[in-house]
Amino acid sequence: MKQCKIKWKQKRTTHDLNKINEHLLSVSINNMEYCFHNSFLLFFCFLLEIIYSWVFNEFPSFVAEDSRRFISQETGNLYISKVQTSDVGSYICLVKNTVTNARVLSPPTPLTLRNDGVMGEYEPKIEVHFPYTVTAAKGTTVKMECFALGNPVPTISWRKVNGHNPSKARLRKSQAVLEIPNVQLEDAGMYECKAENSRGRNVFRGQLQVYTYPHWVEKLNDTQLDSGDPLRWECKATGKPRPTYRWLKNGVPLWPQSRIEMVNGILLINSVNVSDTGMYQCLAENKYGTIYASAELKILASAPTFPLNQMRKTIIITKGQEVVIECKPQASPKPTITWKKGDKALRESKRITILPHGSLRILNASKSDEGRYLCQGVNVFGSAEIIASVSVKEPTRIELTPKKIELTVGESIVLSCKALHDSTLDVTFYWTLNGQPIDFDKEGGHFESIKQASSADLMIRNILLMHAGRYGCRVQTAADTVSDETELLVRGPPGPPGVVIVEEITDTTATLSWSPGADNHSPISLYNLQARSPFSLGWQTVKTVPDVISGDMESAMAVELNPWVEYEFRVVATNKIGTGDPSAPSRLIRTNEAVPKTPPANVSGRSGRRHELVIAWEPVSEEFQNGEGFGYIVAFRPNGTRGWKEKMVTSSDASKFIYRDESVPPLTPFEVKVGVYNNKGDGPFSPMVVICSAEGEPTAAPIDVKATSLSVSEILVAWKHIKESLGRPQGFEVGYWKDMEQEEAAGKVKTEGNESSVLLTGLEGNTLYHLTVRAYNAAGYGPPSTAVRVTTKKSPPSQAPSNIMWIQDGSQVSLGWEPVRPLANESDVMGYKVLFRQEGQSNSQVIETQKTSAVVLLPDVGVYIIEVCAVSEGGDGTTSPQIRVPSFLNPVCSTGLIRYDFITVLI
Repeated sequence: MKQCKIKWKQKRTTHDLNKINEHLLSVSINNMEYCFHNSFLLFFCFLLEIIYSWVFNEFPSFVAEDSRRFISQETGNLYISKVQTSDVGSYICLVKNTVTNARVLSPPTPLTLRNDGVMGEYEPKIEVHFPYTVTAAKGTTVKMECFALGNPVPTISWRKVNGHNPSKARLRKSQAVLEIPNVQLEDAGMYECKAENSRGRNVFRGQLQVYTYPHWVEKLNDTQLDSGDPLRWECKATGKPRPTYRWLKNGVPLWPQSRIEMVNGILLINSVNVSDTGMYQCLAENKYGTIYASAELKILASAPTFPLNQMRKTIIITKGQEVVIECKPQASPKPTITWKKGDKALRESKRITILPHGSLRILNASKSDEGRYLCQGVNVFGSAEIIASVSVKEPTRIELTPKKIELTVGESIVLSCKALHDSTLDVTFYWTLNGQPIDFDKEGGHFESIKQASSADLMIRNILLMHAGRYGCRVQTAADTVSDETELLVRGPPGPPGVVIVEEITDTTATLSWSPGADNHSPISLYNLQARSPFSLGWQTVKTVPDVISGDMESAMAVELNPWVEYEFRVVATNKIGTGDPSAPSRLIRTNEAVPKTPPANVSGRSGRRHELVIAWEPVSEEFQNGEGFGYIVAFRPNGTRGWKEKMVTSSDASKFIYRDESVPPLTPFEVKVGVYNNKGDGPFSPMVVICSAEGEPTAAPIDVKATSLSVSEILVAWKHIKESLGRPQGFEVGYWKDMEQEEAAGKVKTEGNESSVLLTGLEGNTLYHLTVRAYNAAGYGPPSTAVRVTTKKSPPSQAPSNIMWIQDGSQVSLGWEPVRPLANESDVMGYKVLFRQEGQSNSQVIETQKTSAVVLLPDVGVYIIEVCAVSEGGDGTTSPQIRVPSFLNPVCSTGLIRYDFITVLI
């Protein structure tokens, strides 16, 4: 990569410099000297496959290209048409490699002020222009540069001489570059660049030539010829300039000879021989490129030979048939064919002819044509022959019975097929259904073939509709094949009717039509109409008008449908044989809306709060709501009064209504009925029932409340309740709180029914609790009882029994331990529990004692786990570490254990 160089465009003599100095002006700006040059300035920078740019003073300040400044991407040079004060400074050429993205900077070159003259205005001078001849490959992008120096700054324009600029052409860099993408042959021609200012103009013209590489239109193909055949190969290519052609054979140039001609890409060889075998290449080339096409030429030269399938064979035919005895030897050149029958040359006739390719054809064969036939092929390299024997037999005949059958689904039939044939030939029978072979293994046991020497029967059991069709019997011998067919018609239930169309819809009816399906050879006697909705269990037969839909009808009306319900319909046909498959379902339709007709069921009362009347009912199913906007009308009045109060319940899923009136005493009887409505209007009311308003909350507090501490975490609470005429209790609620807590933070436990005690659990040990009891029902809570106080038991001992000693005597184990001393805040020890269980089991047996010893009887053979804990009024204390004791039911311990008269201590 060359280093960038910056220099003046041309060297000048002293006389030249003096002439320029006459046009320079001396100016001082900020005590720095600058050079004004109203003519031009040029810097050079050279590099291959790169992008050029120029840095002004310091990176990254780049020289901006405009009508006054231009950087040639052909040479890298920077051109300034008219220098201004702002151009004075330092210039650095930056070169970027488009492949590697590497960058190189040249040393800085200063542009300074001269003070020996001023340059006046002058006409444009085209300093940068494209070559006089520009060549470009078709499809590439052409860029032509044109930039002029001058004062004032010239303007650049382009035109195509004798034509219009291509519509795809673009002007770049203030029109200094003409860019033509995807250049085509029609874009070629003379292009003109014109530079103009007020002092004059300058013009440059150059020719754009567009070329194309050669391209194949027609290539060669590998060829195989017999010796002596002619060869003609042609290769064709396009390109600009038009390509020329050359031929190579095995990589060596091929020249014209007595047998070989080459004209405009055509190669001719008269009477090829083995020496012409080889690999040939055709070259199409112009000055921009060369393309190649290759093909192999093979020359065949061999004596006649016959493939194995034409060697000695026997041909069996029947009288009157045509037979062709094949004789196609492989040879090059093509052999001469001769035929003999026996030892005599075969004479051709109207019946017996030798075909052009050598085979022998015999028409209307008879017994006289039987015999031995020999075919011989001969060429210059040798000869070969084949022998065939012809045997002529009597033609085979077939009898298939019965000829036409009609059956009903479920019946059975036997088809009989007999063959009358030459006794020297074996026969094979084949059965088909509608032209397809019957697979006896895959027909579910419906078909069975029963074969004999010269006949075959087809048994069809439990026949189905799908078994109807043409049954064929084919008989095959070595000489001929004959076949016959019989038609089997199967009567069965009708096929599914055609598409069901819903023609008219009301709130309770739908008019339907359909097209009849196949009657399967038994006339349709009637149709049934079926419907399905989200509320039905599958498909149900619906009532219709007329009641009976005869087989000749194709429409009917479904009646007694529910309003505002989505339905699908289908039709089922019936004939004497049975009922067929249903039609496909109709489209989903919804019946029209109507006033509801079904009131809610089971209207009753429910418990509620004081002054409330709670009315409940069983909601009406969506199937009977009959339209949108469905709701309930609740009507009620005190028993014995005349006027009804009505309330609207807008939810279709509602199942109760609560009426509250502070003036209504508890257990006041009301007459109640519930009606229905929707957007279409009001429906009927349910039968009237009498319902009482809610009773009041309990008015008396429980008495004789007693609380007993049972353990460290349990208190038993008991009470009595006075029977009231108003506000019967539904249950009781016990509140409890610690001595230092507020009653509002009390825990609560509820009972139901007439229970008069409850066990509080999960309490803290050695803690004073306050307790109250109050009754409740649906109307609310009654007053609380007088609070009672009780203290929970102290915690059980935290220390486990220690220094446990045990002596084993057979199945009896004697235990002893030190007494447990409880802490000050723990319950006193009342006794001890010994827990023992067999290893692997979860349930333990318990022995209670007030002593610090106990005797445990181990009932079974095995290893036992024994533990001991203290017992107090606060509960059971901490258990001791486990003791593992083996039981052998004898007085001697096993290996590794001390005998019963020793003591083992476990800590």
